[in-house]
Amino acid sequence: MTLIDTRTPDAKRLISGATGDWEIIIGLEVHAQVTSQAKLFSGASTAFGAPPNANVSLVDAAMPGMLPVINEECVKQAIRTGLGLKAEINHKSVFDRKNYFYPDLPQGYQISQFKQPIVGEGKVIVSVGPDRQGEFEDIEVGIERLHLEQDAGKSMHDQHATMSYVDLNRSGVALMEIVSKPDMRSADEAKAYVTKLRTIVRYLGTCDGNMDEGSLRADVNVSVRRPGGEFGTRCEIKNVNSIRFIGQAIDYEARRQIAILEDGGKIDQETRLFDPNKGETRSMRSKEEAHDYRYFPDPDLLPLEFDQAYVDALAKDLPELPDAKKARLISSLGLSTYDASILVSEKAVADYFEKVAAGRDGKLAANWVINDLLGALNRAGKGIENAPVSPDQLGTVIDLIKQGTISGKIAKDLFEIVWNEGGDPRQLVESRGMKQVTDTGAIEKAVDEVISANPDKVDQARAKPSMAGWFVGQVMKATGGKANPQAVNDLVKAKLGIE
Repeated sequence: MTLIDTRTPDAKRLISGATGDWEIIIGLEVHAQVTSQAKLFSGASTAFGAPPNANVSLVDAAMPGMLPVINEECVKQAIRTGLGLKAEINHKSVFDRKNYFYPDLPQGYQISQFKQPIVGEGKVIVSVGPDRQGEFEDIEVGIERLHLEQDAGKSMHDQHATMSYVDLNRSGVALMEIVSKPDMRSADEAKAYVTKLRTIVRYLGTCDGNMDEGSLRADVNVSVRRPGGEFGTRCEIKNVNSIRFIGQAIDYEARRQIAILEDGGKIDQETRLFDPNKGETRSMRSKEEAHDYRYFPDPDLLPLEFDQAYVDALAKDLPELPDAKKARLISSLGLSTYDASILVSEKAVADYFEKVAAGRDGKLAANWVINDLLGALNRAGKGIENAPVSPDQLGTVIDLIKQGTISGKIAKDLFEIVWNEGGDPRQLVESRGMKQVTDTGAIEKAVDEVISANPDKVDQARAKPSMAGWFVGQVMKATGGKANPQAVNDLVKAKLGIE
């Protein structure tokens, strides 16, 4: 990773140590599994969850005489991702052999890219927050490069008392390694960056982003320094597969390094692992002596070349990405930055919202999707894909509110019924007598009864007009929540003689 300091010290991101303030420097190498049906250099399946060694071709097993053949779909996915990262697309790139021994690396080398990657420098705008005021802060994280490489297999050490087994299903699976510049200065920034990166690749359809399946994982580089000083010695935390764990690993590692330096020690450059059970990092191997991977161009693969027309054809079919969608929702529907940020955070949520909001009040639709639907899904432990309430059903509930057929309170009850039982909201309102009362005569009678039953409160309300809300609440209670709230409010004020 090239270390280029692109940010000035920010006081609110400094960590206080025993001897003064410290600044964390963070860079991430994110490995994203390419969405493709076949591996990078073979036709073997990439399906997750197959029995051990079921998805292994002769190429993946490194049988003698087997030659790699590039999967064009993986190349297209890498270019699409590069365009989504606003990065430079290199029309010529080279595959190299990265030589090292590992039991689940049958070839004895990994086919990767070194000096000439398929994607060069880019950038990601990351929104950090919200803070206590509900505000977000945008920072820019530079992308150093994106290169294609093949994954290794998996060693399993818990299947036998004296031997380790090897599963080669992942061997040869296409990965995009996305290397950031050291632009992040806090665990929150790093978590927001990985979240944004995952959102982008999911929108693009280039990686499913399922961290629990290993489709997206990060090597986290952490160092500390005095504010504005020279870069410190960094440690790399390997294969962190959870955004929450990324934050915990950074916080622990920064504190560990600060404690060593303040005690007069020095940081050893090393590779570490994060133990989520203990919430701490531990040493894996020293990097004091850099590995000599003996990179050289793979003799079985010609340089990868394509022209600008090839890139333009892919760019033409790119979907609207999160930043553009957020800006559109804010400008065209008048949504707040907070609401728009939540709605675009997952493509499935954004798609659901846009179906609900089509031709309707965007702010009202956003409130229902964010507060009611997402809240209910969170409580039920469900994803948006399994929502019991469809966009059409929720849109109909909103229509009934806007038409004055039901009140907001009745709408909450109706939502619960649709969630638990299903059905057409309009028919449910009719069959269950849920229409709100709009007959001013009936509402006036209820208002008169509440006022006459509470003469002591009348004088209080006239002295303190905000007390009118108490009367409104009592009338709504008396009518089972079916009275039109605005009509009740107007009649209460008129009867009490207050503005």
